[in-house]
Amino acid sequence: MTATHVRRSEIVAILRSKGKSARADWFERTLPDIVDTGKNSSLLANLEIDADVLSQTDRIPQNA
Repeated sequence: MTATHVRRSEIVAILRSKGKSARADWFERTLPDIVDTGKNSSLLANLEIDADVLSQTDRIPQNA
């Protein structure tokens, strides 16, 4: 997987849709608005979120 950056809000929305509100709240408080999926790949895997299927519209170029 190539490291990309996505908006925290998309990940929070995914967690809430899975009924994981407490984890979503923690994620929202702890991580920055822009999340590096490469650096946080273990966390995303633990939360059962596949970084490769995150919305293409929420991907942010690394140089942004």
